[in-house]
Amino acid sequence: MELLWEITGWAGAAAMLCAYMTVSMGWIKPGTTFQAANLFGSCAFIINGTLHGAWPSVATNVAWFLISAVALLRMRNQQPDAVVEAEPIVVPAYVTTDTGTQPVIPHPAPVANCA
Repeated sequence: MELLWEITGWAGAAAMLCAYMTVSMGWIKPGTTFQAANLFGSCAFIINGTLHGAWPSVATNVAWFLISAVALLRMRNQQPDAVVEAEPIVVPAYVTTDTGTQPVIPHPAPVANCA
């Protein structure tokens, strides 16, 4: 079980360092991917630090976790609602009836009384 907690700590370190590097190099913008990596990394460090009794590291990573969590929540609340694009309505130019082929005459939309 000790090995699992060590792997957790190293995975957290890798996540946080990779997030920092990719933002610093301009490969990604500091958005949800960056914050999610920091959230994961801080959780891993909290677990690892607690098991090792490294309380300054735990306290720092609790703050790091809270900052990332609040940032993710704010990003989620700022995203506009998804716009669903409707399929275009295809109106045939001609219809075939029992009396033959006739053109389709579209009806104009009613105009509201603007008085």
